[in-house]
Amino acid sequence: MTLKERQNLLTQITVIINNMAVDDEDKTTNESHSGKVELLTVKECAEAVSGLSECTVRQLVAQNRLPHIRSGAGKRGKILIPKAALIEYFGG
Repeated sequence: MTLKERQNLLTQITVIINNMAVDDEDKTTNESHSGKVELLTVKECAEAVSGLSECTVRQLVAQNRLPHIRSGAGKRGKILIPKAALIEYFGG
C-alpha cells in the first residue's frame, strides 16, 4: 500500500468516525441509538434516493463528495457509503 493510499484510507476512516460522533445532547434524547452505522452499496444508494442513478453515485464518490469506504483492493473493491452521509448530502 502506497503512502497516498494510506492517507486516503485514513481520511475516509476519519470522515466516517466524525459522521458517527453524536453530541452529548443527542445521546440523552436518543437512547435507542446503538452506535451502528448503516453502509449502503452504490446500487442501494441509487434505490434509496428517487431519481439517483448508480453512475451519479459513482461520480460523487470519485469527486470525494460522499464519504465512502472501498472494501477490497484497488478499483475492484466494493464501495460502501454511510446511509446518514447520503441522506445529509441530499438534504433529507
